Amino acid sequence: MLDSVYNKRILELAADIPRLGRLAQPQASATAHSRLCGSTITVDLALAEGKVSDYAQELKACALGQASASILARHILGATPTEAYTRALATDPVAAFGSVVGFTCEVDAEVAAALKELFIEALIAPRFSPQALEVLRARKNLRVLQVPPEGDAPALDFKRVRGGFLAQERFRYNDDETGWQAVSKRAPTPAELQDLRFAWAAVMSVKSNAIVLARNGQAIGIGAGQMSRVDSSMLAVHKARAAGHDPRGAVLASDAFFPFRDGVDEAAQAGVTAIIQPGGSVRDSETIGAADEHGMAMIFTGHRQFRH
Repeated sequence: MLDSVYNKRILELAADIPRLGRLAQPQASATAHSRLCGSTITVDLALAEGKVSDYAQELKACALGQASASILARHILGATPTEAYTRALATDPVAAFGSVVGFTCEVDAEVAAALKELFIEALIAPRFSPQALEVLRARKNLRVLQVPPEGDAPALDFKRVRGGFLAQERFRYNDDETGWQAVSKRAPTPAELQDLRFAWAAVMSVKSNAIVLARNGQAIGIGAGQMSRVDSSMLAVHKARAAGHDPRGAVLASDAFFPFRDGVDEAAQAGVTAIIQPGGSVRDSETIGAADEHGMAMIFTGHRQFRH
């Protein structure tokens, strides 16, 4: 049951619904202050209605970045914003068309110019240089959102259901590795472990059933929203190869446990060398056995990042 603070928060948000409803007219545009994330947003409200879930997911992903990061619904790291964006685009250039792009660092003029080559719906970052804004203003139908880093204050996420809505505490990424356990005969190498950390953070932003293939701080294949985990594994491998990436030597993150060994077998066949997953299946022993058969390293984190 929600405590009094959250009950008050819900009432405050409910009071805003009539005002927002009046604004949401075709062709209307407005500048609104989001009381949930503290961002100032200038949008076409008619279009925003269909994109708000994309914005929300980018905000969640942006909150997790390290160094310079560009997110096309996923994490990519780079030494500069332009490098991060270029690597993110290489993950899946086809899917990037019409996407929402997020950065965890300031957007400068160089990366703003690079973005001109791709049609995107919105751009999110904590800061924009004056020169970058000049470049971006020349683009039509682009929504630019300046969003400060998310703090640690309690916050709620809402899901609309028939006849009402559900409220839950907002999920926050936990980088505590004290509960992680290498369950395979072979422990991951230092390089594999670094990529496993990256992949585990990245998979949080992918819709379940979620699989992320990663190598050298870059997502190279993503399987999302499939009916089974093995299908997501196969899709991640297919997407990697379709984008010109070789999955051999990559690592894999799964947002929830593998219910069967088939997803592990599929990854091994593609050349994946290490897997990170929550564990907790009644068939964990079979999954671990499959990893050992293929000479793979496997880590159990003890908690899942399941998102519907």
